[in-house]
Amino acid sequence: MRSTIAVIFACVVFLAGAVPAAPKDTERDFVDQFIKRTEKKHVRKLSWISGSFTFNRISESNDYNRFAAYESDHFQNTNLSSLGNAGAFGLDLGIVFSERFAWSVGGEYWLKLGESKSGSFAYDPPDAGSSTVDDFKSEIKVLGLTTGLQYYVMGHPSMTEQLEQLAVRVGGGIGYYQATWNLWSAYENFNLSTSLPADTSIAFKGSSPGYSLNLGADYPLSWMGLAVGADVSYFHLNFGNIAWYNASDEQIVASYDGTADGRVELNLSGVRAKVELKRFFSW
Repeated sequence: MRSTIAVIFACVVFLAGAVPAAPKDTERDFVDQFIKRTEKKHVRKLSWISGSFTFNRISESNDYNRFAAYESDHFQNTNLSSLGNAGAFGLDLGIVFSERFAWSVGGEYWLKLGESKSGSFAYDPPDAGSSTVDDFKSEIKVLGLTTGLQYYVMGHPSMTEQLEQLAVRVGGGIGYYQATWNLWSAYENFNLSTSLPADTSIAFKGSSPGYSLNLGADYPLSWMGLAVGADVSYFHLNFGNIAWYNASDEQIVASYDGTADGRVELNLSGVRAKVELKRFFSW
C-alpha cells in the first residue's frame, strides 16, 4: 500500500514539473516566428538626396526681350538688356520604388535674372513727361517646388543596394513656380481695365506650372555612396498672369508696345543642363 502511494506521489510530482515546460517552448517558438516574419516584411529601400546646379538657356523669342527693346528706345543714355541665360540651385530627395522606376521631390531657387544699374538715366515714356531714373532696375526672382519620375533604361540600381555602374535614365517632371518682377519706380505701367498708363509701379507677381522632359545619367564615385549626375532637358515655364492689382482691383501689367495686345508674358522656357551630386542610402 505504501509503495503504491509512493508511486502515485512520484507521478504527480513529475507531471507538475513537466507541464510548465510546454508553454515556455511554445512562447519561445512564437517569438522566433514573429521575428522571422518581421524580417521578411521589412524590405530595404534605396533613396538619395542631391544638390544641383541648372543652367537655363532661355529662348530668345519671348515677350521680355520685346519689352527690353521697346523700353530701351525711351532711355537716352542706357539700354535694357534681353534675357538669355539663367542659373538655378536645387535640392531633391528621391526613392527607387521599383526595379527601374524612381520618384523624386525637390525645390529650385533661381539666381536673380535681369539687371540693375547705378546712376541717373533720362527716361522719356510715350504717355508721360520726361524724367530722371535713379533706381534703374529690371529684376526677376523665381522659386519652384518640383516632382519627377525617372525610368532607368540601362544600369539601373537595385531597390536595396547602392548604384554600382553607369545608369542611363529618361523622365519627366512638373513643378509649381512663383515669380516676382521689380521695375524702376517711374515705369509707365498699363491698366488693362482702362487701357491707360498707371503711374505707380509695384512688383509684378505671377505663378505657373512648369514641365520638363529629360535625358540623364548617374555615375557612382565609389565613396560614401556618392554619385555624379547630369541631365539635358527641355523646360516649359510661362508666367502668363504676371501682374499686380490696384486699390480698385484693376489688373496692371507691363506692355512691350503700350497696348493690351502687347501684354508681357514672362516666358522662361528653353533648354536646360543640370549637374548634381547625389548621396545614395538605403533604409
